[in-house]
Order: sequence, then C-alpha cells, then structure tokens
Amino acid sequence: MNQWQSLPKSRRHLIKLVQTYTLKALQPLRKWCIQPIRSWSHRHSSWGFICLFLVGVSLSVMMTACSSRNADNAGNAGATSKSDVTLTFVSYSVTNAAYQQIIPKFIEKWKKEHNQNITFNQSYDGSGSQTLAVIDGKEADVVHLSLALDINKIVEAGFIQPGWEKEAPNDAIVTKSLNAIAIRKGNPKNIKTWADLAQDGVKVVTADPRTSGGARWNFLSLWGSVTKTGGNENQAINFISKVYKNVPLLPKTARNASELFFKEGQGDVLLNYENEMISLAQQDGEKVPYIVPDVNISIDNPVAVVDKNVEKHGTRSVAEAFIKFLYTPDSQREFAKLGFRPVDLTIAKEVEGNFPQIKTLFKAQDLGGWNEIQKKFFDEGAIFDKIQAKKF
Repeated sequence: MNQWQSLPKSRRHLIKLVQTYTLKALQPLRKWCIQPIRSWSHRHSSWGFICLFLVGVSLSVMMTACSSRNADNAGNAGATSKSDVTLTFVSYSVTNAAYQQIIPKFIEKWKKEHNQNITFNQSYDGSGSQTLAVIDGKEADVVHLSLALDINKIVEAGFIQPGWEKEAPNDAIVTKSLNAIAIRKGNPKNIKTWADLAQDGVKVVTADPRTSGGARWNFLSLWGSVTKTGGNENQAINFISKVYKNVPLLPKTARNASELFFKEGQGDVLLNYENEMISLAQQDGEKVPYIVPDVNISIDNPVAVVDKNVEKHGTRSVAEAFIKFLYTPDSQREFAKLGFRPVDLTIAKEVEGNFPQIKTLFKAQDLGGWNEIQKKFFDEGAIFDKIQAKKF
C-alpha cells in the first residue's frame, strides 16, 4: 500500500477538494501542484488542510470573477480593443452623400479617443423598404429614416424600445428638409406652384409612397397646398388625383426618381427633397433648376438606436456615441453643405441665406400625426390607393 492509499479516507477526500479548487485556479501549473499538495498532507494537521482548502476556493472564486469580467468587457469592446467593432448603419437613399463625409470623421474621432477602430456596414434605400428590411432581419445598430412612422413600425416589431424620441436631442430629429419641384432648363411648362402640376400634359416624376418616405412627404405637401390655404379635403383629393394622373410610373426610392429625371431624361418635373436638388447640383457641377413652393411641409427625419440589435452585438456605447456625433456643429455643417436644413440653431443661423424662406410651413402633427396619416392616406384601401385606382 502506497503513502496515498494509507491516508484516512476523510483526509484523502479533503485533499481531493483542495486539488479540485486549487488546480481550477492554477490550471497552467497543474503538474507542479498535485504532488506537493499530497506530500504536504502527510506533515500537517487537518486545520492546515482546511486553510489550504479555503485558499483554493478563494482563488477559484477570484479567477471565475475575473473571467466573467473579461467576458463582459470583450462583448463591449473596451478602449484597448483595436479593430473588432462593426456598426451596421441603415438610412434612406438621399442621405448617402452626407454620410460619406460624416462617418469618416466619427471613425477618426473614436479612434483618437478610444484607440479602437470601427468598421461601418452602410445601407441606403427607400425609407419604407429599409424599415421592412430591419423588421425582416437586417441587423441595423442605428437607423436614420425619412419619417417617424417608419421607426414606430420597428418599435411595434420589438426592435426599438418605446420612448426612442427622448433618447436624442430635438425629439430625435437629426435633419430637416422641404419638398421641391425640379424643372427642365428654361421651365418650358411654366411651373411655379403646386397647382401647376395638375395641368394637362405635365409629366410628373415622384417615387412610390408605399416604399419611399420622400414620396409620402411629397403627397402631404400636395395635400397641404390645398387644405392649408382654405380648401377642403374633397378639393384636395380632386387636385391630387389630377397630379397622379400625370405620374406615368412610381420608382421605388427618391434617389431612383432623381435618376429617372436627371439621367434618363424622363418627365417634365421631379418632386423630391430640397436637399436632393442641392446635393445633385454639387455632384454634377451645374445648377439644378428647381422651385421650393412657399406652402410646404417640414420634413423631419429621425434617428434611433435599434435596441435589440445593439444588445446582441455589444455595440450600444458606439451606437449612442455616433448618434450624439450627428448633432455636433461639425456634422450639422456637413448636412447643411448637402442641402439639409440644420436642427442646430446656431448652424441654422449660419446658413439661413442658403435656403429660401417659406410663407406657410406645416408639420405632420398638423395633419394628425403619423399614425393618423398612415391610416388616412397610406394604408391599404386608404386615400392614396383610391386615387391610384382612378388612374386606370
């Protein structure tokens, strides 16, 4: 019988416990631990075993706690991480040019402050289409969409927590714009106001309200041009019906509509964002003739963190910092350069001379808010569908 077997059963059991907890904490030193522990056991009392046992337990607990903290830190990509953070950013089509200027500045700022590289996965499409994509599984960390209705749909699907409007400044509205009418050089159709779009022989290009947030804003400007100047709803329906009879097709996005008008030469006029007209003029290097009617709607574009996805990806701190960056003077100036009306009042004052003044400006809230607007105008069988049915 060897020395180990000659020990009392209770003492062998205690030694095994010491081995278990001590070696759990000191796994890399395993081969150096077992024999010294056994040898030590022949020369010391049971109280010594107990002390050694408690030391092993303590070491194990500390190692477990450290491992847990390390796992948490890894999930959140701490300040010493280098290049393991990816942020998925989803927005509507006409913001693309602005973000090509803003995102590199944020990446540089974050790197300087946190010594961490960020890779952005960017996606730009119609606001309505992007909304459906996020709901269907596109794992956006941050969304900047054309209208609050689209973000509310993501809330209803369980991806964003209610109250998102209060998580960022200005009720989470990060950019503003107005509706504009692009015309052909020399204005051969003599277009001056919304009313002129109902004339016979005027071919109108606008996107589809079922997929494009910009197209919904277009529709609401047409509606308000009647109801906010003394007309009733029947008059508004008759007017918009005439305008949409002049719309030969409905492209998916506001950017698609711009391409049809400017690149393919389709249509006499284009309905789109004011910022889109300004941005395209800068890209093409020539002035785009357009009109900003003095009865117009304030196009308020919101931004939000997609709570469910940032929790999954461990990217909340980066996502929230990115949204905060969009409200800085630097970012607001970049938006303004590309035709967006800044929400920062100081920057708005700086650039006010670049934008025409509006006589009658109304908001979505003046039409009942987006839930009422959706139900009244854009749900299946609502006013837009009825107007479309009259075309055929």
